[in-house]
Amino acid sequence: MSTGTTGAADPAGKQPGDRAAARRREQHGWYFYDFACSVYSTSVLTVFLGPYLTSVAKAAADPDGFVHPLGIPVRAGSLFAYSVSASIVVAVILMPIVGAAADRTGRKKPLLAAAAYTGAAATAGMFFLDGHRYLLGAFLLIVANASISVSMVLYNAYLPQIAEPEERDAVSSRGWAFGYTSGALVLVLNLILYSGHESFGLTESDAVRICLASAGVWWGAFTLVPLRRLRDRRVAADGEGAVGSGWKQLRETLKDMRRHPLTLSFLLAYLVYNDGIQTVISQASLYGSEELGLDQTTLIIAVLLVQILAVAGALGMGRLARVYGAKRTILGSLVVWTAILVAAYLLPSDAPVFFFVLAAAIGLVLGGSQALSRSLFSHLVPRGKEAEYFSAYEMSDRGLSWLGPLVFGLAYQLTGSYREAIISLIVFFALGAVLLARVPVRRAITAAGNPVPERI
Repeated sequence: MSTGTTGAADPAGKQPGDRAAARRREQHGWYFYDFACSVYSTSVLTVFLGPYLTSVAKAAADPDGFVHPLGIPVRAGSLFAYSVSASIVVAVILMPIVGAAADRTGRKKPLLAAAAYTGAAATAGMFFLDGHRYLLGAFLLIVANASISVSMVLYNAYLPQIAEPEERDAVSSRGWAFGYTSGALVLVLNLILYSGHESFGLTESDAVRICLASAGVWWGAFTLVPLRRLRDRRVAADGEGAVGSGWKQLRETLKDMRRHPLTLSFLLAYLVYNDGIQTVISQASLYGSEELGLDQTTLIIAVLLVQILAVAGALGMGRLARVYGAKRTILGSLVVWTAILVAAYLLPSDAPVFFFVLAAAIGLVLGGSQALSRSLFSHLVPRGKEAEYFSAYEMSDRGLSWLGPLVFGLAYQLTGSYREAIISLIVFFALGAVLLARVPVRRAITAAGNPVPERI
């Protein structure tokens, strides 16, 4: 691990014996970015914004149920899914530039701060989303979702620098657990405010907008912790502008990845199955409210259940990975995801108890499948190329996960049924599992020049 620093460096004269303590301090700070930004993913993207933005769009729709952004006819019920896809296109453009800037300058923290606070500000701005302002809502969603994707490039790129190979599964899983803990805590507060909005003198719309905006405030406030504890590493200056060379660096990264075809094979598998995961996360509340007829309180409780069980799930799957290896544990989770989609398709309307059972199953596999994927990829990254490789990973994680939401939105636009949309996602998990099963991870780690953990 590199010990040279810029910016917030180690105190002068730090002895080698202190490095383990310094590494743990960084790990604790690193966990808190998950604690900060996961509230956006939970309260905004998963619970409130989908149903609320859809209701705003329906209020502005013509008699046939269409809105017309930029003169394009869009069914109001598809606007949220299309906006998620558009945000990912923006992220795809930005992430290679940011990854190149981080690796060439070694200054991840200023870039992390810029991305985090842009997203936090856009999320806080959702307080002004009312009336017929569906275009404002779509714009703020695009900015916030692109920002969190960019910030996660930088956040994930710290993992190989702050954790030794044998501890990465555990460190990555703890990060997800921190995120789900904060999501659960804030959802409890959201539930109190939303369910008791009349006693607080608020309308239902006021309560939703406060819940949306408070996620942005939380995101910004707790981002201060990782910005204080994480430190930048020095890199050799090459005299080339980092931002201007972002796309050139992406081409170089892809060219370099061709020398590591097994790393590329893992990324392809991850791209496919993670597309399904991200779509389920972002569209679950919309499916519950529009197709199953569940009220907002039921949806909040269901997602709260996901958050609580996801903490145990992330830590539990981390333990399973120590016994069976990360690859086998991820493959097992993909079987569970497939069963969840079949159950969702068959779920009767107005049946909250069954929806809660489904939410519990999602919680048990959600955090673990994502945490273990991240830690497994960290073993496949050549040393010194963490940010640029993790920019490619993040493009798989968030940046290229546009196909699922697009398919989901198109299915609803063409059929008017969210059930048809949800069942179509099975292909992502089935194909992703087949591709992952074909990746020889031990050979991939050796080919990347990294030590192979005892269990992988």
